[in-house]
Amino acid sequence: MNWDMIFGFANAWALLCWVILALAPKREIIVPIVFFAGAVLLACLYAGLIIPLMAGWISDGGPVGRPPADFTTLAGVMALFDSPGGATIGWIHYLAFDLFVGIWIARNADAHKISRWLQAPILFFTLMAGPIGLLLYLLLRQIKGEKPENAVLPS
Repeated sequence: MNWDMIFGFANAWALLCWVILALAPKREIIVPIVFFAGAVLLACLYAGLIIPLMAGWISDGGPVGRPPADFTTLAGVMALFDSPGGATIGWIHYLAFDLFVGIWIARNADAHKISRWLQAPILFFTLMAGPIGLLLYLLLRQIKGEKPENAVLPS
């Protein structure tokens, strides 16, 4: 399996989706397109790789003799990431979830009339360090006088 090619494709695709999310005009059609073409496609790619990898149907390209990859021990998780396939799949996991959170932030911010100029740096931090971007958005909502728990659903 060409893990470098898969990694490059997923990275480029996610970045394109982030650019569209941050810079496209606020139109109802944009967010669903980014959601399905971005987060859902990346989630499908993730599922299409992690399931056969964990079932042993495909190789992760990692070194022979390391502990088996599993999610129940630190050594198992480290073994998973100690391979081109494991690192690529893990990265796709981050890409899918961070994009999903970015979509949620943009949609919620649009619903609460927060300008895209103010959203852009928050979306950047969400892309680069997901939980920090989410925290910044929740802080912005608090500063605006809206409780973070009211940020859960756009209203």
